[in-house]
Amino acid sequence: MALRLHLPHRAKPSAGPAGDPHLGARVFAVQRAGAVLVALVLLVFGLLGFAGGLDYFSTEGERILGLSSNGLLSTISVVVALVLLAAAARSPRIVSTVMLVIGALFLLSALVNLAVLRTSFNLLAFEFENVVFSVVVGLLLLTLGAYGRISGNLPADSPYARLRPGDDEDVDLTSDLPSTPAEVEAERAMREAEVAVVQHVASNDQRRRVAAMAHEHSRADRRRVWMSFDDARRLG
Repeated sequence: MALRLHLPHRAKPSAGPAGDPHLGARVFAVQRAGAVLVALVLLVFGLLGFAGGLDYFSTEGERILGLSSNGLLSTISVVVALVLLAAAARSPRIVSTVMLVIGALFLLSALVNLAVLRTSFNLLAFEFENVVFSVVVGLLLLTLGAYGRISGNLPADSPYARLRPGDDEDVDLTSDLPSTPAEVEAERAMREAEVAVVQHVASNDQRRRVAAMAHEHSRADRRRVWMSFDDARRLG
């Protein structure tokens, strides 16, 4: 018996701003720029702390760019900056996820360090200005990480297009999976084309295929549309 589950439809393109075919590329550009900007601020802050020869575990700290810091905080700042820069060089989904995680950690850090302010447990030498900075950076990263991703009306070529929970459909999972080498190759080519469209570097053929697949909801139907182009090319 074929395994069947209730799964929602893929989000459909809209005629409004979210239906802009270049939205995915703009979203990635905004997130990448935000990640790089925050990373550079943290990197400068950390490197200045190293240059100042700060005590590593001092709970008093010294002033760097208007904030209190010690050697441990400088190290963490540099590590976080490098993680953000590495994520910005990867895919849209990776940079978004990293920004959401780090943003949440900044907010958590603000709460924890506010609780240990002016105590012997203040290992990062936080002062109130550091708490405010952590909240601002955390909210900024969360906002940018969620930008264009958390929405109920995403374009078909968005790197964050999700399944909508309102439209249930019986899907035969066994028929959706590729079963031949040609279908496996088609799946790989489909993914490459969708990423290329999002990054605005797709060929005319890739754009035509992705646009044609946007009208289909199931994985098998999308693969069938993709392979129909190959069939037409062979017959031509």
